[in-house]
Amino acid sequence: MPDEILLLVDGAVENRLELRFADLAALPAWQQVPDVSRFHPKRQGDGVALEAVLAQARPRAEANYLTLHADRDDFHVSVPLAAVRAEGIVVYHRAGEPLGIDQGGPIRFLIRDPAACHTDELDDCANVKYLSHIELSVRRGRDTRPQNEEEHAKLHSPEGG
Repeated sequence: MPDEILLLVDGAVENRLELRFADLAALPAWQQVPDVSRFHPKRQGDGVALEAVLAQARPRAEANYLTLHADRDDFHVSVPLAAVRAEGIVVYHRAGEPLGIDQGGPIRFLIRDPAACHTDELDDCANVKYLSHIELSVRRGRDTRPQNEEEHAKLHSPEGG
């Protein structure tokens, strides 16, 4: 797994990225985000600031949206780039080991201070487990977040999410 591509970053970027565990771990200490439980008490692990990943990808000027793709469960969230870039954390390890599937890994995306689900663009449902691909675009991308209370309850049920 250490040499496996964990995260693809593409779309409206100058530099397409295929990030591995070592690439994320090699980012400077000031870009690392230790102990995400301080933002989300039920989550554990360490990550890097989304801004650190974006600095490497270099979003093009016309990039307005960031779409998070989780291929494992076919879940997709598209949010305004300006709203998420300073708030996002790419969680990739716990105690120096890759984040396990049971923890939403190998990559989990968290927003430092999300709104309650379906109340804002950066809601709790934009915290994406099994993240595999970040796509930047001019217009809103695919978004499969729940649109009503029934869909929302199903997503967060033990069987659904």
